[in-house]
Amino acid sequence: MLTFAAVTAASESHNPLLPSVPDLIWGTVCFVVVLGVFWKYALPRIQTMLDERSEKIAGGIQKAEAAQAEAANALESYNAQLADARAEANQIRARAREDAEKIAAEITAKAKREGERIVAQATAQTETDRAAAFRELKGEVGVLAVDLASQIVGVSLGDDAQAKAVVDRFIDQLGKADAAAPEGAAR
Repeated sequence: MLTFAAVTAASESHNPLLPSVPDLIWGTVCFVVVLGVFWKYALPRIQTMLDERSEKIAGGIQKAEAAQAEAANALESYNAQLADARAEANQIRARAREDAEKIAAEITAKAKREGERIVAQATAQTETDRAAAFRELKGEVGVLAVDLASQIVGVSLGDDAQAKAVVDRFIDQLGKADAAAPEGAAR
């Protein structure tokens, strides 16, 4: 009995860590009611809000991925256009270089033809002038030769036919002597 009395006395003393049984029951009922209200009203709203936020984040990620893919495509397109432009510029430079070489070759050929024409014209003019000078000198040399021969021989060579024969023979001998002499010595 003593032990029962000690247990009864011990149970009658109040333990601050253990609440009384009616407090436990009312606390549990209130917790269940608050949990039910929270579960029925607050939790669906919180879940909806979290779902919307997840959808916004997923949509933002998708938009960012789409924008990144679009930017990568734009960069690739830009690089392709840049490569095409560089290739076209190289082709234009090559064509311009070829055109410049053609023009230079045409100008060189034209200048060469013009130079050859000028040289041929000058040669022809020189030959014409030389022939004219030779004819003129032939006539003067003929007159001088006839006068000189008349003075040396003491015979008048007034006859034109005889004078002409002497002059022609003299000039022929000069021509043969000129042809027999080397080119450098004759000129």
